[in-house]
Amino acid sequence: EIVTASTPQEAAVEAVKLVARGDGDILVKGLLQSADLLRAVLAKANGLATGRTLSHVGVFRFAESDRFYFVTAAALSIAPAYNQKIDIVQNAVDLAHKLGIEQPIVAILCAIETVKPEMPATVDAASLSKMAERGAIRVARVEGPLALDNAVSVEAARHKGITSELAGRADILVAPNIEAANILYKALIFFAKAEEAGIVMGARAPFVLASRSDSVRNKLYSMALGALAR
Repeated sequence: EIVTASTPQEAAVEAVKLVARGDGDILVKGLLQSADLLRAVLAKANGLATGRTLSHVGVFRFAESDRFYFVTAAALSIAPAYNQKIDIVQNAVDLAHKLGIEQPIVAILCAIETVKPEMPATVDAASLSKMAERGAIRVARVEGPLALDNAVSVEAARHKGITSELAGRADILVAPNIEAANILYKALIFFAKAEEAGIVMGARAPFVLASRSDSVRNKLYSMALGALAR
């Protein structure tokens, strides 16, 4: 079915309404501005908004491993506040559940492993870890602050004297801001040659917000991920 729209903004609204009423399953950004699509998604009248923070979640797989790694949030959330970080973590956890990871381990990434008041990201990380213990983040185990090496390498964590059983075993990597997440995300694609898919979570249906530099393969993987996450 082809729906005629006179402007990109109208096209975004009509696409969102199609998915909201069940005539479509997955929303995919085409040749229009991301801001136009996001405005349509966030408008309560269009039926996809939930009130939860929208966040991008990337899923990576490396040639030498069959496991998935999740990276968030490389788009949308520039410098998320603490309450937004709770939603960002939960969005990634919900996606991990959809991919069969029953109780994912979440690492809240920072530059160091200790809490320093002059580094607000470390304070947020410690708070997220404690709040997860109290049920603020559902069906997941959360540890932080952790540097990247201690999040993904048990050996590195042991060398640094980190005793947490979660250190080095992370499924989900949560960056402190969009710059850190975006750099990590693109480094995994262009340097590590990882296979990648990414979708936006937090609305009533997931949607694909592909980068202009994404390969055809990665765009296809992202649509498949959206189907799994529906």
